[in-house]
Amino acid sequence: MNGEKVTSASPLGPLPVWRWPVARWTTFDECAAALDLTPDELSWFADAKSWNRRAAGPLRHYRYRWIPTASGGIRLIEQPKPRLAELQRRLRRHVLDALPVHEAAHGFRPGRSAMTCAAPHAGRDLVVRMDLEGFFPTVSARRLRSLLLLAGYPEAVAGALAGMLTTAAPVDVLTAAPDGRRDSARTRLLNNLAATHLPQGAPSSPAVANAVTHHLDRRLAGLANVLGARYTRYADDLVFSGDTGLPLHRLLPGVRAIARDEGFRIRDSKTSVTAAHQRQRVAGLVVNSSPAIARAEYDELRALLHNCARTGPGVQNRHGHPDFRAHLLGRIGWAGASSPARAAKLREMFDRISWTG
Repeated sequence: MNGEKVTSASPLGPLPVWRWPVARWTTFDECAAALDLTPDELSWFADAKSWNRRAAGPLRHYRYRWIPTASGGIRLIEQPKPRLAELQRRLRRHVLDALPVHEAAHGFRPGRSAMTCAAPHAGRDLVVRMDLEGFFPTVSARRLRSLLLLAGYPEAVAGALAGMLTTAAPVDVLTAAPDGRRDSARTRLLNNLAATHLPQGAPSSPAVANAVTHHLDRRLAGLANVLGARYTRYADDLVFSGDTGLPLHRLLPGVRAIARDEGFRIRDSKTSVTAAHQRQRVAGLVVNSSPAIARAEYDELRALLHNCARTGPGVQNRHGHPDFRAHLLGRIGWAGASSPARAAKLREMFDRISWTG
């Protein structure tokens, strides 16, 4: 039965038409039982009446933290509390991972990475980068519910699932937004956060974002193919590349129009076009030849490892990373992903560090 379309009718009405191999929960109570919840608990976590926006801090489903962005804007991190986070992880395994994701998507996917996103653009004459504004907050509960209905879930189940995977920020959290660049983008962000949206910080949000952008990716890939370009996406970063004849006068407005039609907006201030004689970067990697981190970044990491071995890691942990050892290993993995020789050199330097005393 897995993967089959069921169209026969039952005494209670037509059975769902299951389009993908998602967990098949046909009633609200069945969904609650499958998640080890009572129906009342499911209603509470789904927050259909938006009580979370009015509840006192200890009763809320999320913890909130504002952070500044490099461009002068602001971002709200919405971290679900442990029980909701576990429910979101279960929904990711049983529902979200079965939804279709386009081949152009490289972020938040097993076997994909910044390296696989950047590789198709290596050695190209032109690299074009565009950015989706307010990526996660732009994804609404309504959009997710529509996708779940398409998957086959009845209205009550689709609404409950969408409710557990989205949230609306409380008024006091929004009014506490720090100062930053005040423009129309900030206004749109705060408006989206006040409505039900995809929380940045939930373990399920990356999978939801990839699923709801499937149609966007398909249309952008089609545009790229028509214009002789290559296209990949890493989260909110859209990347196109081509030869010197790439028709930018068609590509750039075409991408903007498709994004707008799909409910997104391009952040024009972050659009860039770089030629082969300039430094071309994709997902943090330089792609003028083969994808690699910039030489300056590699040299900075080498210096940090050298100083850790000389003076001890505690002295060098100036940003207070709670697990500095894991932090360094992560940076080594990133820096050496495209070069076994670099990886071996960095690991040799790391092994000289004393982590005792």
